[in-house]
Amino acid sequence: MAEGRTALMLLAQWKTEARARGFAHLAFGAPRAGSVPGLVFIKLLGSGAGGGFTLAPSFSHQGLFATFENDRSADEFLSSSYVDFYRDNAVQFCAVRLTPYAVRGAWAGTTPLVATAQAPQHGPIAALTRGSVRVQAAPRFWAYAPRAQQSLAHAPGCLLAAGLGEAPLLRQATFSIWDNTAAMDAYARSGAHGEAIAATFRHGFFSESLFARFIPTRIEGAWNGFNNVGAPLMLSESKAA
Repeated sequence: MAEGRTALMLLAQWKTEARARGFAHLAFGAPRAGSVPGLVFIKLLGSGAGGGFTLAPSFSHQGLFATFENDRSADEFLSSSYVDFYRDNAVQFCAVRLTPYAVRGAWAGTTPLVATAQAPQHGPIAALTRGSVRVQAAPRFWAYAPRAQQSLAHAPGCLLAAGLGEAPLLRQATFSIWDNTAAMDAYARSGAHGEAIAATFRHGFFSESLFARFIPTRIEGAWNGFNNVGAPLMLSESKAA
């Protein structure tokens, strides 16, 4: 199997009148993308209420994560009718093209990414954490997770944070964009999140996990993220420095 050298994270909040179509797309939309040239891996993702990290599912927020053989394939996918479905039916839409520089672990039994960039000297950077929670460990995992995840949106240097998942309670993912590596590391290693990470390794909460860091190379749209002073983050197309 090929490895993805370019990744895409797409976030959408459906219009009220499009929610039924959105749910149908979440259930049946992945096979339609299977013939996209250069597509290596794709997952359609639900979200917590408000696009966040609650146990209650959202009826309007969804995500998509995909990897591609190269930038050209990712760009063609971004300009396709498949992605236009999100643009046309969303109140909020954000698409972030990503180049991986650090990858560890697996997703659905495969490693869908290969690190192709050097760790950047400057930000912004993005991070994806995904884990399959062991059924027997779920109560202990959720005793730690909400406090750690809810603090993410207010962490200094966090520009955007989204809670995502393939299945309620057991298959969870977090996507975030940061000012720089130092800000992300400070959050990851301290406070409630640091406690949760230590507990995860101590108790073996995950049967499978993937940790990846990226350089955002193109950002389109807007999302309901907030920076550390509470100002709304409005994302527009940009190039990483």
